[in-house]
Amino acid sequence: MAASRGTLADVAKAAGVSVPTVSKVLNGRADVSEATRAKVQQALQDTGYTAKRLQGNDLAGVIDLIIEGVDSPWALEIVRGAEAAAAHRGSAVVVTSSVNPGFDLRSWLDAVAARHSDGVIAALPTLGAEQLRALQELKAPVVVIDPSGDVPDRFATVGATNWAGSFAATERLLELGHTRIGLIAGPSNVPAAVQRLEGYASALRRNGVAFDPRLVTEAEFRVTGGHAAATKLLDLPERPTAIIASSDQQAAGLYEAARERDIRIPSELSVIGFDDTVLSRYLSPALTTVHQPLADMAAEAMRLVHELAANPEARVARHLELATTMIERRSAISLSS
Repeated sequence: MAASRGTLADVAKAAGVSVPTVSKVLNGRADVSEATRAKVQQALQDTGYTAKRLQGNDLAGVIDLIIEGVDSPWALEIVRGAEAAAAHRGSAVVVTSSVNPGFDLRSWLDAVAARHSDGVIAALPTLGAEQLRALQELKAPVVVIDPSGDVPDRFATVGATNWAGSFAATERLLELGHTRIGLIAGPSNVPAAVQRLEGYASALRRNGVAFDPRLVTEAEFRVTGGHAAATKLLDLPERPTAIIASSDQQAAGLYEAARERDIRIPSELSVIGFDDTVLSRYLSPALTTVHQPLADMAAEAMRLVHELAANPEARVARHLELATTMIERRSAISLSS
């Protein structure tokens, strides 16, 4: 293989090791056995990989994905989409969880620079100003998935139509005859959550239904958050006849709170979620939800990283918003049923 074609992924495959292990060898790290080091060095020769590849427009074949935990269906969809898109383009993905004990942003940035990553995909719903400033130090392109607030112009972004998805969910419940509709909102410091709240409120206003703040409860996007918020809504003197959860995980917590009160879904309470992760299909009854194309968002982020890494001045759309769609299952029915 010619030197200009070898990538770290090629070397890792030839040596039978991971891409991070190849990176350790290239950077002279001591925490690699001599046997492994010898295999990697032989693979470097066999594939024609040389450090010269990292000059000019040559690419290393490695993309870094930093994500806020990998213990949720949301995160797994992002990782699945990123890995599939990277494999299609002959690249490898290095996944890092920012919530792992001992994670240090500065050390991670140093590692990204050391392995000459072609670019970074950041899937951090609570991406803060300090993290953004640090990411700007990278010379490689950065693409932010589901951006939280304003991001620097040099970063590309990929999101979803959160407002439209929540609007559609609320309108669907109104069409089914529900007017007392609760909302388990996401954290108010997360723009996607705010957009979903605004979509809910807009649908109510358009249909002449007064917004009742008592029917809106903020919670984390996790099962525990959904359970705590649902407890408040279901214990109201006049509880909602339908509830929209801002994530499928919140909906799972809502299901548990309803079971604890012997409230049957959907005959006594209609529920709509948001995300359409694998969880939504295995809840009982199967969850009607808003499909957020998470894997497609990750794939688009991967495409942008590759194109911008190959040509930083490429004329590509740097701020994408993918459409959401309603997925009808069994958890939302007519109020008169």
